[in-house]
Amino acid sequence: MITTRRTAAAAVLLALLLPVPLLAASAASAAPGAAVEARVNGPELPAPTGRFAVGSEDLHLTDRSRTDPWAHTGPRELMVTLRYPAQRGTGSAPAPYLSTEEALPILVRRGLDQLVDPAVLAATRTHARVGARPVQGRYPLIVLSPGFTVPRATLTSLAEDLASRGYVVAAVDHAYESDATAFPGGRVLTCLACEPMERPGGHEAVTRTRSADVSFLLDRLTGRHPAWRHAGLIDPGRMAMGGHSIGGASALPAMAADPRIRAGADLDGGLPDPYPPAGITGRPFLLFGSAASAPGGQSNGDWGRTWPHLDGWKRWITVDGTDHFGATDFPAIRDQLGLPHPEAPTSGPRAAELTRTYLAAFFDRHLKGKPAPVLDGPRAEAPEVRFHTP
Repeated sequence: MITTRRTAAAAVLLALLLPVPLLAASAASAAPGAAVEARVNGPELPAPTGRFAVGSEDLHLTDRSRTDPWAHTGPRELMVTLRYPAQRGTGSAPAPYLSTEEALPILVRRGLDQLVDPAVLAATRTHARVGARPVQGRYPLIVLSPGFTVPRATLTSLAEDLASRGYVVAAVDHAYESDATAFPGGRVLTCLACEPMERPGGHEAVTRTRSADVSFLLDRLTGRHPAWRHAGLIDPGRMAMGGHSIGGASALPAMAADPRIRAGADLDGGLPDPYPPAGITGRPFLLFGSAASAPGGQSNGDWGRTWPHLDGWKRWITVDGTDHFGATDFPAIRDQLGLPHPEAPTSGPRAAELTRTYLAAFFDRHLKGKPAPVLDGPRAEAPEVRFHTP
């Protein structure tokens, strides 16, 4: 499910290693649906570590000032999941992870649809609760943007943890940029941007589009007539953006275009080239990635080109034993489904712990003014973590 490069031999190995109940469930369900989802147990994401419970609410937004750049018809649409500090014991039910209609294309792209029942992936257990009563206060806002072809759900573990630590977190699905995203009216939008992405300038086109999406989202969350009923929880003077892969790469042009974004974090995403002419005017930026993103590594060589242009607080941190998806939910899910990944031996719980620790420290330092000593350099308790100063 996790890597896009899966050989036939690896598939056979996975078939041998997958737990029998998962294979049996897959064989028994020719057409996954609600009845299957009701009787399967999915993996469980790591529990949030902050002092608050977490509430969850979905929001559908339509920007009628823009025509969708991929469909070339109709307005631009976003699906957003808001997570926020909540009162314990409130809320109607645990927040869902995915629908089977969204899960199946993710598995198909990675050649795992015959090995993992999409209902099992869809049934991944979260810790936020739908409609939970918020803990009143004013909290910083963090916008999270997912990697290309994967939905906002893949950043659930990080989003829940940040919310439990006293943030409002808005995880965004950008229409037509994932394999499948459910929108109101029973629509499941597919990846119309996948082919344009492969053309010259495609990467930059996606990051520009996401930058505009995020500015629109901030307008709708903090404007005079906000779209979210709990928008009063958001402190508009303390807002930041982070994301995985191209979602993290989009933080840089989003910051250059919108001064309301006070800090940005890129989780293993190749940055746009050239550097935005306006720059980010001394605002802090975090590069946090896999070992392949270290200087001289196999990916994200543009980090080295961009590094000298970052004129404010900055860090370049990599984590040994993780892959491109190390900062997402995938390592934890992979472990529990029995999917070996020799190139990324760090366990799911450890990958989540490190991601949460360093991202929370970054946002605490720059949105809350809290000391964050873990960002000052290597620590004995985290030997996997490397700091780079090229």
